[in-house]
Amino acid sequence: MIRIRQVDVRIDGNEEEIIKKCAKKLRTNKKNIKNYKIVKKSIDAREKENIFFIYEIDVNVQNEAEILKKNRSKDVLKAPIENYEFNVTGTKKVENRPVIVGSGPSGLFCAYMLAKHGYKPIILERGEKIEDRVKSVEKFWNEGILNPNSNVQFGEGGAGTFSDGKLNTLVKDKDFRNKKVLEIFVEMGAPREILYLNKPHIGTDLLRNVIINLRNKIIEMGGTIRYNSCLTNIFIESSKVKKIEINGNEKISVDILVLAIGHSARDTFRMLNRNNIPMEPKPFAIGVRVQHPQDKINFAQYGKLKNELPPAPYKLTYHASNGRGVYSFCMCPGGYVVNASSEEKRLAINGMSNHSRDTKNANSAIVVTVTNSDFNGELFGGLEFQEELEKKAYELGKGKIPIQKLGDFYENKKTVQLGETEPIFKGSFEFANLNEILPDFVEIALKEAFVDFDKKINGFGDKDAILAAIETRTSSPIRIVRDDNGKSTVAGFYPAGEGAGYAGGIMSAAMDGIKVAENIAKEYIF
Repeated sequence: MIRIRQVDVRIDGNEEEIIKKCAKKLRTNKKNIKNYKIVKKSIDAREKENIFFIYEIDVNVQNEAEILKKNRSKDVLKAPIENYEFNVTGTKKVENRPVIVGSGPSGLFCAYMLAKHGYKPIILERGEKIEDRVKSVEKFWNEGILNPNSNVQFGEGGAGTFSDGKLNTLVKDKDFRNKKVLEIFVEMGAPREILYLNKPHIGTDLLRNVIINLRNKIIEMGGTIRYNSCLTNIFIESSKVKKIEINGNEKISVDILVLAIGHSARDTFRMLNRNNIPMEPKPFAIGVRVQHPQDKINFAQYGKLKNELPPAPYKLTYHASNGRGVYSFCMCPGGYVVNASSEEKRLAINGMSNHSRDTKNANSAIVVTVTNSDFNGELFGGLEFQEELEKKAYELGKGKIPIQKLGDFYENKKTVQLGETEPIFKGSFEFANLNEILPDFVEIALKEAFVDFDKKINGFGDKDAILAAIETRTSSPIRIVRDDNGKSTVAGFYPAGEGAGYAGGIMSAAMDGIKVAENIAKEYIF
């Protein structure tokens, strides 16, 4: 196979044009191309009047060696071999099946790899299976009745299940874990396009079925999943994990414990601290979520509205005068702003999209960096800061999502009526003045950033744009310390994923879960 880079095709181009462009790059007749596979696809919209899809393509051609020998283009090369390998080299025999706490992407993909290689893992999930979890979340959004153990944050699939389902990551991937995760997603029913799109996503609607299929595959390969099973204590002897407690009463023996708890398991962090598990504070970010009409974002990004183009995303950054970084986070084209609370009398929000991304609004979090020095390096300083802000948001919104027009935010006054932007929420909302709950350093940085972002995306600073609060769960404020082999100082204990502080989204969490499974397989056999 030959890999061809920088194949530019008009957005209304067809397969014939792709083949023609490839043949031109190879300086051969298109009849010599037997077949091809798209490796990567992105959009080049730098020239608004001349937008292209940019492809990276592997082609199977006649006379491959001759074509490669004659071609001197840096965009034409022998297709590299990009295969992921999982090796079982461990020698320590364990009596008890590995236990994985949490069934988010980190826990599920760790379990998948271990089950595939005969380890028969047990997954403990504090929340419900996805079918029941969806019902609990819908009941919360419609009736305000919260299940503290099964909600947008907790339950099978993790927090990413009620999100946009983004599958892009900035993690360097020389071992091809990223490719393996995408292949498993496709095997479990995700669209094949995620294998090559530059910014792939599944969408919360399709992701739910993918999770069900992944669950069933893990069980088929010898794994077990227990729902409504919350880790409430661990027991350590001679610096080794020996037992765990579930739901405050049941105890089971363990040799290998993978902790993939997610970033919102605050009770678990506190339990680990009581047991002297090494942890440290880490930076995170907090802010608001903003909604704009998707058509306005499309026009600003593309300069035109075309059916061939997907709803436009954006990525924005700004350095504020007070030294804080401000950036867009979890941008959801054609999505919803959702009440993502997981605790009584505390309110947090998130963004969510279906696969079609077909609502009228774009939304994203606009967040401000928070550092360890803000809390004098105290372990739970950031966590308690999140809790305090979520309590204020709950009170300001009277249990509903507090919202405000951007223009009113600048004028420091409560919104009393909507403007041109129609809000799209999952969960009820309440007019408010968000200045009343935001820390001064966040308020200052946000107000500067929206002015700057309006220069980058025309209309971003529109006075009728809708802000909602509060976005606090961008990442874990705590990291569970582990060494280069993925282990805590407690033998047999493997922190994993976003909650442990080693990931920042579906893909990086899934990849970290696989990495943890690799580390287990290097040391143990079952």
